[in-house]
Amino acid sequence: MGQRSADVARPTLRMGRPRQAAVAAAETVVAGGGHPATIGVVLGTGLGGLADRLTGRWSMPSTETGWLAKSTATGHAGRIVCGTLRGTPIAMLQGRVHGYEGFPPETLTRGIELLAALGVTQVLLTNASGGLRHDMTGGELVVVTDHIDMVRRPWGDALEPDAAGERPPRHGSYDPALADLALAATRQAGVIARKGVYAFLSGPTYETRSEYRMLRRMGADVVGMSTVPEVVAAARMGLDVVVCSVVTNVAKPDALAHVDTDAEDVCRMAATAADGVWAILETLAARAAGRPCVSC
Repeated sequence: MGQRSADVARPTLRMGRPRQAAVAAAETVVAGGGHPATIGVVLGTGLGGLADRLTGRWSMPSTETGWLAKSTATGHAGRIVCGTLRGTPIAMLQGRVHGYEGFPPETLTRGIELLAALGVTQVLLTNASGGLRHDMTGGELVVVTDHIDMVRRPWGDALEPDAAGERPPRHGSYDPALADLALAATRQAGVIARKGVYAFLSGPTYETRSEYRMLRRMGADVVGMSTVPEVVAAARMGLDVVVCSVVTNVAKPDALAHVDTDAEDVCRMAATAADGVWAILETLAARAAGRPCVSC
């Protein structure tokens, strides 16, 4: 057999950059008292309070950027917050919008485009999720290393074409080195965590018992209704991506009695995992500042 060319069937990724309106929104943020950032964070359900831990906080309602849509989901305040962590400039979005709120694909990536326009080079994306493994417990963290997209929309196609054109992906959408770093940070903080695969469904209803069984067989560890559009867009813009999912309830499809979960329960449980998420962010900030250690 002849030697297979290294270029045969090698996947490429169409590169993009934030739309001009996202750039204008970033200018609005800076003009209003915010600042460019090195790390961008999207705070999912129940995790918005982490923004209060930043030093020198400044905030603005998302809608005042003229670019971000207003979220209607429980636990999503809809603000952009700028501050610092150990001297590293951070930009946070307190909440996101979801497809089940009626927003089209091009709107779901606006937050990550704004962060990119503010200059971030790496993003920490967080969410609340349902655990699919029998040995999971509510409040534990899952550092996502891959996803299963059950929605399948053209995420990131609204980005402006980049002059770089296409390029082979470095490591898929998720950086394995950063995932290892994030997992080490949670363990250093004494937080229960593991790596896993995130299944993305459209919502807004929680999954049925049969859907839980299906997702388990497909190899998913957690399931949720967000994040994947942001991951795809971030990868297309060349950002380093870390995803942390908080298990707020554990699926038990074979239990005799069905236990209902509501949005308020999810918010309360997600908030209990805030210290673990903060430990990851501290480690990312230390790395960005040239101090690549977990306990800095």
